[in-house]
Amino acid sequence: MSALDDDWRAGLDEVDATLIDEYQSGFPIEERPFQAVGNALGVSEDDALERVRTLRETGVFRRFGAVLNPPVIGSSTLAAVQAPDDRFDEVADVVNEYRQVNHNYRRDHPWNMWFVVTAGSREKRDDILAEIEARTGCAVLVLPMLTDYYIDLEFPVVNEDRFARESLTETAVSATRISEDATGNLTPLEAALLVEIQDGFPLSNTPYRDVAEAVDAPVGEVIAAVERLLDDGCIKRIGCVVNHIVTGFDANCMVVWDVPDEQLDDHGTAVGSLPYVTLCYHRPRRPEQDWPYNLFTMIHGREPDAVDEKIDELAADHLPFTHERLYSTETLKQTGARYDELVASAEAADGDVDS
Repeated sequence: MSALDDDWRAGLDEVDATLIDEYQSGFPIEERPFQAVGNALGVSEDDALERVRTLRETGVFRRFGAVLNPPVIGSSTLAAVQAPDDRFDEVADVVNEYRQVNHNYRRDHPWNMWFVVTAGSREKRDDILAEIEARTGCAVLVLPMLTDYYIDLEFPVVNEDRFARESLTETAVSATRISEDATGNLTPLEAALLVEIQDGFPLSNTPYRDVAEAVDAPVGEVIAAVERLLDDGCIKRIGCVVNHIVTGFDANCMVVWDVPDEQLDDHGTAVGSLPYVTLCYHRPRRPEQDWPYNLFTMIHGREPDAVDEKIDELAADHLPFTHERLYSTETLKQTGARYDELVASAEAADGDVDS
């Protein structure tokens, strides 16, 4: 989806702006969440719901619901290939064919196609990568996340900021280790719930009750399960998921850095706390594939020049190391990660316990 018109904010009032910028997380986890939000904003429950629905229909919101955390729930990895120009579309079609591939971007680098694979197990994930390599004839660069310093695309957009979080001052970070063998340890209810909400909650006055009916569980148990998943990190946040591309933040750059291993955590946490850094994480080097980089950062902005200025600042003041800038030039696929396999895994585990 392309960017909205430059005057897309013109029709918004203060309530709309608050919904967009302040309800990307922290949406009430209760049976009638729009009633609580409406009370907080001074509008009716129906009005709050209709505003979110309208913002979804116009493209400002991708969806309403939970932002899931693939590396915690299943086995996830970033991967890349060097697709020949004359076969680029063919290779993209093969990669995108896999439902476990949820993001795929073209970047201006010899490794020109970057995608994310999330599966129910590391074995299944690696099988998919091996199939992609065999079917395309392109070697796959496999870069699982090893440490999460800061990952969150929650930032205000109803503004004239040149880059994400320009108007903010600080970000809380921590060095969270990520296992490649993560499975989430989900109960059957939690697994069924994640599959049901992976594309968003129903836009109704009673979204949790609707979800409960879909998974055949009491609404109280569903709400408790959502709260547990949020506490455990399987769900990152609940709210209105903004489409940053259409709201103008369409200049994003992935910057990869060659940081001394013994300094990685110190630099990762320091850089992750910078308000203009939207993503910061550790991935492995692959020297056998001529990939020496171990720290990844991303900066989102409205103009490439503004993003480059912040990268210059990052290199001069915080990361004085060899780096490369990989601008995204085309979105090849962008969906939520798929979690259907987890249902089977959880149900099998439940059966083993009962037998």
